[in-house]
Amino acid sequence: MYAIIETGGKQIKVTEGQEVYVEKLTADTDESVKFDKVLFVGGDDVKVGAPYVEGATVTAKVEKQGRQKKINVFKYKPKKNYHRKQGHRQPYTKLIIDKINA
Repeated sequence: MYAIIETGGKQIKVTEGQEVYVEKLTADTDESVKFDKVLFVGGDDVKVGAPYVEGATVTAKVEKQGRQKKINVFKYKPKKNYHRKQGHRQPYTKLIIDKINA
């Protein structure tokens, strides 16, 4: 069984036992998180939401909070003596999907 959930403005396909990286959530390590915005539940019986499947939830455990690798943002305009360098590290939450309730 799998489900498609919505979190952080993105849609993610999840299965039980899967490790997932999502946009940062306000939850501590080893805390349980419940997702109510389930768009689709697949498997033996398929349930499609309009926009969400009623009564369907996905529970997950927070494994860790972290930040991704640094990316460099470099702006440059030729012949105008303009250049700006900036770095960015996006925060994330690593989840382990425990249960899909459909």
